[in-house]
Amino acid sequence: MSQPLLRVEGLSKAYGALKVTQNVSLDVDEGQLHAIIGPNGAGKTTLIAQLSGQLRPDSGTVVYAGEDVTRLDMASRVQKGLARSFQITTLLAGFTALENVALAVQARAGSSFRFFRPAATEQALNDEAMQYLADVGLAGREGRVAGSLSHGEKRQLEMAVALATQPRLLLLDEPLAGTGHEEAAQLIALFDTLKSRVTMVLIEHDMNAVFALADRVSVLVYGQIVASGTPAEVRADAKVRAAYLGEEEVSDALG
Repeated sequence: MSQPLLRVEGLSKAYGALKVTQNVSLDVDEGQLHAIIGPNGAGKTTLIAQLSGQLRPDSGTVVYAGEDVTRLDMASRVQKGLARSFQITTLLAGFTALENVALAVQARAGSSFRFFRPAATEQALNDEAMQYLADVGLAGREGRVAGSLSHGEKRQLEMAVALATQPRLLLLDEPLAGTGHEEAAQLIALFDTLKSRVTMVLIEHDMNAVFALADRVSVLVYGQIVASGTPAEVRADAKVRAAYLGEEEVSDALG
């Protein structure tokens, strides 16, 4: 049996007496979209920060593609193909959509940042960046300044920037946050398309999106994984229903 692309064992993080993640263990198989859900304050964003290298755990290990990356920083993990999108967009607002993506291509390729010779003058960078923009549905928007894009378009652009790093595993932290119904539907369709080319770990509050997209779902409550399985198995789990008791949105999604 093949090893999972991502294996997390005994991951814990505390701030004084507050235990944010507690002995978290999970496997993410290559080619899957693995969703992590849980009530507000469950520790989901802290967990994703530990997986990405933004935050170092107090204990436990993160093994990616067979390598222990627990002590590697975020930039080193990105170079190895483990990338993250943020809960709040982290784009260069004064740069065009094309420039944002071209700079990501440039960084991945190891090119020096020569601001007197901008990335926009390098045709190879432009061509690759244009392809990523087309992949996320932003063809024709390359000349727009990122700060002028709609919220949903900024999310799409953030995905293009992430894809420009050529990730093997993509960590998505609430990518639908703040989007309207139409924008959310476009992003869900995008993630469904991307599933065929990149493994994803998704943190998301929109349960309809989670159960439409996920191959496997893990449920985090008070920093601990209380259930993990297929969407159908998680829907039927009594501990999951108890964790979401009173949250109408999730109750509706769970059926």
